[in-house]
Amino acid sequence: MAEKKDYYEVLGVNRDASQGEIKKAYKRKAMKYHPDRNPGNKEAESNFKEAAEAYDVLGDEEKRRRYDQFGHAAFEGGGGGRHTFHSFEDIFSTFSDVFSDFGFGESVFGGFGSSARARRGGGMQGKNLRCEIELTFEEAAFGTTKMIKLRRGEKCSECSGSGSEGGAEPITCPYCQGTGTIRQTQGFFNLTTTCGHCNGTGSIISDPCKKCSGTGVEPHTVKINIDVPEGIEDSTRLRISGEGEIGEHGGPRGDLFCFIYVKEHPIFRRVRNDVICDIPITFTQAVFGDRIEVPTLHGKHRLTIPTGTESGKIFRMRKLGIKDVHGYGRGDQLVRVAIEVPKKLNKKQKELLKEYAQYEKKYEPGSKRKHFFEKVKAYFSEEE
Repeated sequence: MAEKKDYYEVLGVNRDASQGEIKKAYKRKAMKYHPDRNPGNKEAESNFKEAAEAYDVLGDEEKRRRYDQFGHAAFEGGGGGRHTFHSFEDIFSTFSDVFSDFGFGESVFGGFGSSARARRGGGMQGKNLRCEIELTFEEAAFGTTKMIKLRRGEKCSECSGSGSEGGAEPITCPYCQGTGTIRQTQGFFNLTTTCGHCNGTGSIISDPCKKCSGTGVEPHTVKINIDVPEGIEDSTRLRISGEGEIGEHGGPRGDLFCFIYVKEHPIFRRVRNDVICDIPITFTQAVFGDRIEVPTLHGKHRLTIPTGTESGKIFRMRKLGIKDVHGYGRGDQLVRVAIEVPKKLNKKQKELLKEYAQYEKKYEPGSKRKHFFEKVKAYFSEEE
């Protein structure tokens, strides 16, 4: 088995390239190796798919981070969520936003996306849809199922999706003779364009259904259960295949893209798969040490505060964080302690602290204060 090329080399970008530069680089590769520009060229087809695979990883911040850390090993065995492209249509569907952003049109190279699929599959693939799902911190950590309501097209109840009044069969398009494409010669170039009369389907409905105007589709509100995986992060995009708009004239559905937003938690913060928790302790707890109760996502746990703990000290509680969404273990909980300084003292407390302050002026062996002020004294001595 041939060794996979480095994805950065495939797209011809530096490892510190921005997302915009990566997107432009993929566009150039797609233009160069597009199958309609290189008919029958197996090497070009391979390069076209290779570029799509590279962009699928480098164009996604999380996948790119894993690739930078582990290389191709990050996706072995299907790990890491890398997409496997089985056809050109799959590439057009996955990166339809890229092609449209850079002006890929249906009149160039034989057409992209839904029109190309309509020409080859007998029906136009439906449009992709998007939704937004808000999760609590715990739902994102442990996974959940969310039911959403979605307004989308379904088969017309009058014509059963055929688009024809009374279920009549469509007729062959007389302009393209049923091929769905029109070939034109301009100088040395042969251009293949999608037939504008049948939109690439190869057939025309002579008597359109009055209810759906010949599209075979009518709007409905549907309920869909979305399985949110354990460990999902804020601003992640979930792709639900086949839950988008229904295609016209029997074409396949588009996809549904769910954008995940995680609400802030009053106690916890997340850094990758670790959970951060700030806990205040008293001066005496810091001095004498203590065993305190700490809240975690997995219930209450005991944590030992050793004697002489300084404010800002971070303690790591192993395996009490969030499970990696790709299955690469579980994070930790990091507890950062802060010594709370009392703002109001009674008379007795003030007397005790003033008495303690008399002893505090003396430096302990190895005192950080003593070391610091020695450096300050030396610094000003040098200036003089």
